[in-house]
Amino acid sequence: MVIKAVWIIVLPIIAFIIGVFFLGLSRKVIARIHRRYGPPIYQPVIDLIKLMNQKSISHGRLFDMGVILSLAGSIVLVLFIPFGGIAPLSGSGDFLVVLYLMLLAPLGVALSGGEGANPNISIGISRKMMLSLGYEVPLLFSILAVMTYYKTTSLVEITKAQQHLSWGVIYLPLPAIAYFMILPAMLGIRPFDIVSAPQEISSGPSVEYGGRYLALMTVEHAFHTFIVLALFVDLFLGGGNPFTFFVKMLVVFLLGLFIHAVFPRFRIDQAIKYCWKWPSILALAGLVIAYVVA
Repeated sequence: MVIKAVWIIVLPIIAFIIGVFFLGLSRKVIARIHRRYGPPIYQPVIDLIKLMNQKSISHGRLFDMGVILSLAGSIVLVLFIPFGGIAPLSGSGDFLVVLYLMLLAPLGVALSGGEGANPNISIGISRKMMLSLGYEVPLLFSILAVMTYYKTTSLVEITKAQQHLSWGVIYLPLPAIAYFMILPAMLGIRPFDIVSAPQEISSGPSVEYGGRYLALMTVEHAFHTFIVLALFVDLFLGGGNPFTFFVKMLVVFLLGLFIHAVFPRFRIDQAIKYCWKWPSILALAGLVIAYVVA
């Protein structure tokens, strides 16, 4: 119990550090691809310190609670996803809990943004919900394929099974490809950065955030980045010890950044059409194959 309590405290800190590192790395890598020098990798840390010391303006109690709900949901979600074999809140049905907890972050943003009463926020939230509806279909098919093949709803058991055999991407290539195809949408990077779209809607849901609110949303973004990448590694790349787990996350993230650097932004209708076409077809085909093989 003592060890579990320690990991409940330590694991979110590790997830935060890795997530912030990825946020800083993304700006540096994109800058180098565009032949710019770019900010230092630790720039997000500087930004967080600066924002936490700035004046914050609230638009109401729901505005505050939405930010807290979004961040709290991501922190709890980190405790269910195995990182290097560490999962303090793992259980027989933790996969189903993960699916429910993934809804808290966009819900919190929607509740908070609605209190801001800014037209850009409304457009951004509308896009976020529609985009979520788009990528959740292939995501659900991919997850069902994994659960069907390994005959368990435990993420820990799925990871252990891959360590005894081979990575899930070997046995379930179609769901893995489908997950990777929607990875930019889940991370909110191009060509799926339509939710923020600074040139169009002034960063959308975060346009009214400033000071500590913007700092908390940046922290939530760091956790979300960790969650999406860690889930892919656990499902299809066999997990691993903390070092190899981090390396696998880094490789997947860099591949996503290369897509981000060269593709233009989709319109919301193009994004949904894309998600409901090839990723959904591949994930559904993978689910059928997993059902037949299992």
